[in-house]
Amino acid sequence: MKKITKILISSVLTVTTIFSLTACQKDDAEKTADASKEMTLYTWEGMFPKEVLQGFEEETGIRVNYANFDLDETMLAKLQSTNGGEYDLVIADDYIIETVINEGLAQELDKSKISTIDNINPLYTGFFYDKEDKYTVPYGAGIPLIVYNPELTGFDITSYEDLWDERLVDNVALIGNYRVINGITLNSMGESLNCEDLDKIKEAGEKLIKLAPNVRVIQDNNTQDFLISEEVAAAFLYTSQVNLALNANPNLKIAFPKEGAGFGVMAAFIPSNAPNSDAAHMFLDYINRPEVAVDCFEYLGYYCTNKAAEEYISDDLKDRLIVPESSERGEIMQNISTEANDLQLEIWNKFKEACM
Repeated sequence: MKKITKILISSVLTVTTIFSLTACQKDDAEKTADASKEMTLYTWEGMFPKEVLQGFEEETGIRVNYANFDLDETMLAKLQSTNGGEYDLVIADDYIIETVINEGLAQELDKSKISTIDNINPLYTGFFYDKEDKYTVPYGAGIPLIVYNPELTGFDITSYEDLWDERLVDNVALIGNYRVINGITLNSMGESLNCEDLDKIKEAGEKLIKLAPNVRVIQDNNTQDFLISEEVAAAFLYTSQVNLALNANPNLKIAFPKEGAGFGVMAAFIPSNAPNSDAAHMFLDYINRPEVAVDCFEYLGYYCTNKAAEEYISDDLKDRLIVPESSERGEIMQNISTEANDLQLEIWNKFKEACM
């Protein structure tokens, strides 16, 4: 999941909950934090409302330096070049975190310093990248979905396969993540999005090329704008973009594909040689307070991974930000072999050329 690419909620977020913290909490923080200290947060742009960052700074005296990357791979390369140093806290996607941990670039969390850790929803724990939850704390989950304008499509979309419908010629917008788009093509063929069979991947590539006439734009950021402006009739979007589109036009429809939806988690970890890991632990403790977490998730627009925060989410957003307890986790993207990944990249580049 990326990238998400993150956004959301057009309504003005209140600062009230940020500063409704008890005086006792502030006093304790002042005793343990040095006002001259800084913490460097490394993630995508727009992952936190400024009120949350300001609230943490005012309470602790620790200034947050916000650095952002464009792709998970960019983040990994940076951590590798600094040997897990320079940054204090990183938020990235599940599959790349597996590599980070395997390369020794993340440190085990001291959960005694995160008093709010039990607020995390168990639905978002125990994933392949950190099965024992030693290194990470989830911060948002998502399911990329098709959103469409029924007045423009002229038919209801119910599957990935529908994106190939000739009625959608030059009328589809796609996010720019090659694993995701290749993955839904594999899903449309009844295959796993983590397929390692090179022949199956090639077959999916041939099918993907046939989608090119329907694609007007491939863009990873603000892809929903093309749907909102009615430049396209349908779009495949990240979760946050889905919410932004629905906020702008409630008449849009979401298609939960019958082939099954992918599922991804963004999580926070502390690099192995973080200059200020104590501050990173304090930040994790702070953002998982339910009153703070709700502001994060209503801003972010991804599924809320903090169980204690669910009761604070506004009624009009609950159905978008909370996964029902009866729901099962969909297939989650994982790392694949170098050969399979290289083939997918080759296919993706050919597909983009065909869409021009």
